Amino acid sequence: MTLAVRYVAARTLDTAPVQDVPPGAGEVEVAPAYVGICGTDLHIFHGDMDARVSTPAVLGHEMSGRVVRIGEGVEGWAPGDAVTVMPLRWDDTCPACRSGHQHICQHLDFIGIDSPGAMQQRWTVPASTLVRLPASLALDRAALVEPTAVAVHDVGRAQVRDGERVVVVGGGPVGVLIALVARAAGADVRVVELSAHRRLLAEECGLTTWDPTAVDVPALVGQWTGDAGADVAFEVSGAAAGVDTAVDVLGVRGRLCLVAIHARPREVNLHRFFWRELTLVGARLYDRSDFERAVTLVADGAIPADRLISKVVPLAEAPAAFEALEGGGDVMKILVDCGNEQQGERA
Repeated sequence: MTLAVRYVAARTLDTAPVQDVPPGAGEVEVAPAYVGICGTDLHIFHGDMDARVSTPAVLGHEMSGRVVRIGEGVEGWAPGDAVTVMPLRWDDTCPACRSGHQHICQHLDFIGIDSPGAMQQRWTVPASTLVRLPASLALDRAALVEPTAVAVHDVGRAQVRDGERVVVVGGGPVGVLIALVARAAGADVRVVELSAHRRLLAEECGLTTWDPTAVDVPALVGQWTGDAGADVAFEVSGAAAGVDTAVDVLGVRGRLCLVAIHARPREVNLHRFFWRELTLVGARLYDRSDFERAVTLVADGAIPADRLISKVVPLAEAPAAFEALEGGGDVMKILVDCGNEQQGERA
């Protein structure tokens, strides 16, 4: 048996033993070291995804760890290898897959949502989902590879180019990561965020921030760009006001990249889309190239992962950590320590 963090009902988590599943053909058993709690996990915790999640559900998909066992037919991996997991399993038969967009398969199994996730002491996954980590990368920092891959994909979808001016609306973990990835691509970036703590953290990462309650953000963008407007805006806040700001700051033929999950329809100023010939793109997940780029960015320090990790808690305290994140405050990213950082071969 292996200890796991499970979602059992709205606002109810437990830590309980679950069956240790040995790896079958084409599978690998991993000992998760650290697992990040993300916004999607909080949506599950609130009960917002009950139509999709089967209970009890083992949570978690932002992870780092080590291989402990390999199944039949698996090559290129050995016990002790440091890995993260791209938590996507697609069917390769639907129209999306056949057109080359497997990451948004129409029957996608997002591992950690649709099937058991990483917040457990042992986790069996398809070998095809493994992404190798360099030996020099600490496993706690490596747990930020998955959200960084989200940011890499978002910046790619928006086609951010060297020298462009970018506004990120929402300075939570993904918003800050998008800003850092855009900066690494050569963009000049501003982050719009309500929380003073999150603004301070972003500034410690070398980013410029604005408080939308204290300044007129579109006016500041006008001053910054000589009235041209931003080339790209990312909506990461999930709020109606954030949508308005992201649209209002864009210049002629600007690109709006929608990142946040909006649970309800929003009003959008379509006249501005018409008048300025704006483009709206959605950005949902990532592909393997995004993950590999994310590993490089975290490993070389372009993503200051240590600054983004607010707290590390043991597996048994994960339910309380969800409560802490929900309460807001001075928290950015919480990692769950599964107790396996030094794990190699099973004893």
